[in-house]
Amino acid sequence: MKLPALLRRRRSGAGAAAATAATVDATRRVDRFTSQDLLVEVSHGIGGHTGRLVMTTLGTVLGIASLVVTIGFAQTAAGQISAQFDAVAATQAVVKPGSARSANGDEVATSMLPWDAPDRVERLNGVERAGLIGEVPIGETAVTAVPINDPSAPEVLSPTLLATSEGLLEAVRGRATAGRYFDAGHDARADRVAVIGARAAEKLGINRVDSQPSIFVGERPYTVIGIVDDMERRPDLLDSVIVPIGTARADFGLQSASELQLRIAAGAGALVAEQAPIALDPNTPENFDVQAPRSGSELQESVQADINVVFLVLGLIALLAGGLGIANVTLLSVSERTGEIGLRRALGATRRDIASQFMVESVVIGLLGGLIGAAVGVFAVVAVALVQQWTPIIDLPMVLGAALLGAVVGLAAGAYPARKASRIEPIAALRAGV
Repeated sequence: MKLPALLRRRRSGAGAAAATAATVDATRRVDRFTSQDLLVEVSHGIGGHTGRLVMTTLGTVLGIASLVVTIGFAQTAAGQISAQFDAVAATQAVVKPGSARSANGDEVATSMLPWDAPDRVERLNGVERAGLIGEVPIGETAVTAVPINDPSAPEVLSPTLLATSEGLLEAVRGRATAGRYFDAGHDARADRVAVIGARAAEKLGINRVDSQPSIFVGERPYTVIGIVDDMERRPDLLDSVIVPIGTARADFGLQSASELQLRIAAGAGALVAEQAPIALDPNTPENFDVQAPRSGSELQESVQADINVVFLVLGLIALLAGGLGIANVTLLSVSERTGEIGLRRALGATRRDIASQFMVESVVIGLLGGLIGAAVGVFAVVAVALVQQWTPIIDLPMVLGAALLGAVVGLAAGAYPARKASRIEPIAALRAGV
């Protein structure tokens, strides 16, 4: 054979081989499972089973909605609690004498509150009202509403006898439900008058003061001039009989007061804590202990952090339940679609194609449930806040994150079912006859 003919034959053979390879490559490109094919299969898998889609999505909706609701309620409740705390606790301070342990283990006061302590501290910036409180030592002496001691009568626990200065009622935000509180004149004259807490008055059978009822401490009579209630900072005063400081000093030898209650302006806690001991005793201010509130921002952060931890745990538990729901329903879907999986594997679908389909289905279902759940949670928080006349507090990034968290939950919940689906062999699936 001549050389040119041989070269032409070789060239024609190489061209045919190249054409054949190009045809095979084109066929492979056509048969490849593309992203568009994946989306078509996912839409068919999700939309073809409406009931299953609703049940699967419902678990994620409940989980994400619970998470948004719990965090939203936590933030809203923290705001309400902080507001209430600002109205009461953030405007209240207490000064007590310092104490130390004696040799026998008893606490011994290292200082005494001066009798004019309310006047001293009320000169400070931020202090609105102040009042002294001291427990009167009466030993076994009974406090009764009748002067006669009847041995046959059942024994009743006597109310506590306390002594206070005239400004205490305003300092602890109390109110007189009948009559009035004693004033500086009663204190200075050591008048035998008394004010009774609401619960103590009920126990003693006194409900009005216009008839000038009396109570008796032993055999000493004291005219009841008022009944008080709503002692927000010292609710124990509602079970007590209260007399003026001057009266307690004259009749019972009261040596000192046990504490000084202060009503302060919001945000003045740090200033009052620093200046009150100096006003009481410039030489030894360290002998007094001051319990003053922190700043409002610190209080709000502390309260909100504590509540968020509790509600966040509850929300995560609900979200975990939603994730388990997705996993269970996806596993059920794999079992129901075994025949479909086997047929697709027999037609050339790879394990990766099968796993990708089920993973994408789980992510789409999780994202759909996350979006619906976040919307439902926001609506629930706003609705409850409006009914309770609260100010709803909702963190927008938290809501968006919760919606995306649904997709993450779907991804995690679909990992095992997708792996299980990809491991199904075509022969086993077709033999199942599903």
